[in-house]
Amino acid sequence: MTWLVVGLGNPGDQYAATRHNVGQMVIDELVRRNTIKLSVHKSRSDIAAYKLGVGENMQSIILAKSKGYMNETGGPIKALAKFYSVETNNIIALHDELDIEFAAIRTKFAGGDNGHNGLKSMTSAFGTAEYYRVRLGIGRPMGQQDPADFVLKAFSKIEQKDLGEFISRSADVVESLINDGLELTQTRYNS
Repeated sequence: MTWLVVGLGNPGDQYAATRHNVGQMVIDELVRRNTIKLSVHKSRSDIAAYKLGVGENMQSIILAKSKGYMNETGGPIKALAKFYSVETNNIIALHDELDIEFAAIRTKFAGGDNGHNGLKSMTSAFGTAEYYRVRLGIGRPMGQQDPADFVLKAFSKIEQKDLGEFISRSADVVESLINDGLELTQTRYNS
């Protein structure tokens, strides 16, 4: 079985460390821990592949970071899914979530986009919302700051102290979801 794990975000160094790119940070962690490298794919994505598990339980994993902007995510991800013959119910989207406190993680299958442009783009491209989501809490901005500006800012100095552990735990969630399924992963990690 093949899984497509997608880190949502924006391309370029100016966005790499922003809250909106936390999903792509998790992809980078999965790449690092599996000692693989991302390479350019014709779908306008950077991808890397590896195997997870042993014997009959071995799963093929394709990690992906779209090279398009957040609101253009759907097209490249659909092209990747088609290229690797991955059904939507074997896609995991990693994305920032304003309505969850910083460093909290929630996993779910299907549902609405909650105003997230990357999810909107994916749901539109695939014609369904039936894919997994790993919702990575970034919290809401303080005061009157516009959420659109907030997501495009780097994590605060206080948040950066816990960011590495948050990213590592998020990568654990992805592997748990693939190996052990949604219910057990929710029990272990939904905080």
